[in-house]
Amino acid sequence: MLKLRNTWSAVGFNAGPIAIRCLSTTASCKDSESWFSKLLVRKIEPTKESHSRMLSDKEIIYALHTHNVRPDSMGDYLNNYKNTVGLINEKKTSLSCKLVASWTVQVGDMDQCLHLWKYTGGFEKIDQAKEDLWHDEEYLKLMSERSKFLRSRHLQYLLAFSYWPQIASRTGKNIYEMRSYRLTPGTMIEWGNNWARAINFRKHNNEAFAGFFSQIGRLYNVHHIWCYKSLQDRKETREAAWRSPGWDECVAYTVPLIREMHCRVLAPTEFSPSQ
Repeated sequence: MLKLRNTWSAVGFNAGPIAIRCLSTTASCKDSESWFSKLLVRKIEPTKESHSRMLSDKEIIYALHTHNVRPDSMGDYLNNYKNTVGLINEKKTSLSCKLVASWTVQVGDMDQCLHLWKYTGGFEKIDQAKEDLWHDEEYLKLMSERSKFLRSRHLQYLLAFSYWPQIASRTGKNIYEMRSYRLTPGTMIEWGNNWARAINFRKHNNEAFAGFFSQIGRLYNVHHIWCYKSLQDRKETREAAWRSPGWDECVAYTVPLIREMHCRVLAPTEFSPSQ
């Protein structure tokens, strides 16, 4: 067993961010990238550029609407939202937004629906769309009707990671998996650096659908969305990734950055542009 002759000079309890001044052992350590080093959140150097600018194109904003639906009202809710999408599509030339995908949760948070919208032109276009819709009587009527079918709702504005493949609508019969992570504040750049390499291990089966990080709403949230033909296809694809040299290392470096994570299996709605 390795014997430590010196201990942490600071471990974050009284001295702020985790730091290690000296660690020596009776056995020499020739591998500087040992398993132990992977458990440490490495320091990110200060920069005058925002992390979001370094990781994404800020002129394209995504809105992720999470709606928790009353169990006895799912059919009415979906019909209402379908009509809302139709209304917005009629006004798309002035709104600069479009629905990317719409899902119901099949595994995870049941009686929940997710809607992903894309705004081209930054937050200015979001402001314009809100102003336009809040003066549309038909839209307000649909909103009022929808409130009867909901238990709660949540909105996040997201940016897409620049290293992920471009979002492309899928056809045929698919399921989606949304893996959501809550990161330790200050680690988003390190997450991006590692996943810029890791995503290369997940391109072979075209399963990478979208990758986002939150800009407004619950912060330091990351959402990775994967597309599969079935749960069995998901199992086989993920097992193939673990057999790829280098994937395990990417996972080892990112795990210490995570404070909480969960996944949901999603099914596209009939009106979702991506199926």
